[in-house]
Amino acid sequence: MSYDPKKHHRRSIRLKGYDYANSGYYFVTICVQNGKCVLGEVVDDEIILNDWGQIVANTLAWLEEQYDHVILDEWMIMPNHIHFILIFHDTTVGAVRKPPEKRKPLGRIIGAFKTVSSKEINNLRNSSGTRFWQRDFYEHIIRNDRSLQAIRDYIRNNPANWNKDKLHPNAPNNQFNQGWQSK
Repeated sequence: MSYDPKKHHRRSIRLKGYDYANSGYYFVTICVQNGKCVLGEVVDDEIILNDWGQIVANTLAWLEEQYDHVILDEWMIMPNHIHFILIFHDTTVGAVRKPPEKRKPLGRIIGAFKTVSSKEINNLRNSSGTRFWQRDFYEHIIRNDRSLQAIRDYIRNNPANWNKDKLHPNAPNNQFNQGWQSK
């Protein structure tokens, strides 16, 4: 099928005019391609990660090591998606503050995460170049402490609520079955 701009267009869900390199709190959700449950399983309201899920956990930790302006806050890996909060903070090198325009914005950080984790998972499953994550991701700029606490609670309680989750493969309102794409 050839490209048709009337059919094949994507509307950005990013906040228009916002600089995603700014200091702040960002809630992110990334889904596995086609919503496949391949990162582990929920048993007794706890997530048990498999090898691929452990690679995802290690790559999340790598973000903090790789980028000096990034702190990984609350996070949870689910069978077919991940939720996490990234904190972008001002950094200093010596006595000089590193300006936001000199650091990678959220989209580039997520791109790096997807690239590194996909490459390692694909090496493990012997499927080089195969897409592992869905295109794009969902993000929300957290604007106050009340919202931050609610999102942290949501992330922590995600395994206990797995059977009711709209991303659960057997949920009647499963978004993957309705053609939903993660944003």
